[in-house]
Amino acid sequence: MTRIIAVANQKGGVGKTTTAVNLAASLAVAEQRTLLVDLDPQANASHGYGIETHGLHKTVYEVLINQLPMKESVVVTMMPFLDLVPSSINLVGAEIELVEVRGREYLMKTMLQSVKDDYDFIIIDCPPSLGLLTLNALTAADSVLIPVQCEFYALEGLGQLLNTIAIVRRSTNPTLEIEGVLLTMYDSRLRLSNQVVDEVRRHFEDKAFKTVISRNVRLSEAPSHGKPAILYEASSIGAQNYLELATEILTRVGIIQPEAAA
Repeated sequence: MTRIIAVANQKGGVGKTTTAVNLAASLAVAEQRTLLVDLDPQANASHGYGIETHGLHKTVYEVLINQLPMKESVVVTMMPFLDLVPSSINLVGAEIELVEVRGREYLMKTMLQSVKDDYDFIIIDCPPSLGLLTLNALTAADSVLIPVQCEFYALEGLGQLLNTIAIVRRSTNPTLEIEGVLLTMYDSRLRLSNQVVDEVRRHFEDKAFKTVISRNVRLSEAPSHGKPAILYEASSIGAQNYLELATEILTRVGIIQPEAAA
């Protein structure tokens, strides 16, 4: 059964796109049929797979605005088991264009129905805001994964996101779950990083992933080469962290047995 995970945090610079790109790649390495939907107008997830979005006319924008069938927008990536629906700068104005459309919150959910059975996982990279695009992702998703950076203002704004999730549950998606809170940009040498880890785990308890994403140069370099970290340098700690995250998710949903993951 397909699992749709929205990667969301309205705060920028928390590793949201890095997480979407590398989690999708890690699930594909585990031979899970995976679709990455780039819903961010910046199109960084698309560029992270070496896809030049300028001039493309079959993107997620055309899917939402022109009702282009989702299948027609899917791009095959360099990784087996991984496809991508690219973004477009035109998404910047999509919220205004959709403001009078009936059922606008359900567009992504509706359009994903035609491809849902083709994949085991669909990962949606949300924009850094809580507008209509993110609302579409949360309405379509089974769960939301929340990246949180190991910095001083880590929990700032999370209350607003959790409130949005509660509103979505009441209005458009009553079964939406929190997949987990993922700590990113961790530096074990810093007392602050360890304090943030302790605080987040105390606050979210079992909703905080055991996996922590370390601050890693290779993870930062990979997008400029149009590759996820696992293809850029598989032995890097960043690539290994995301493989651990994929394993943790696969274990949680019962695809991998706990003893096999150990």
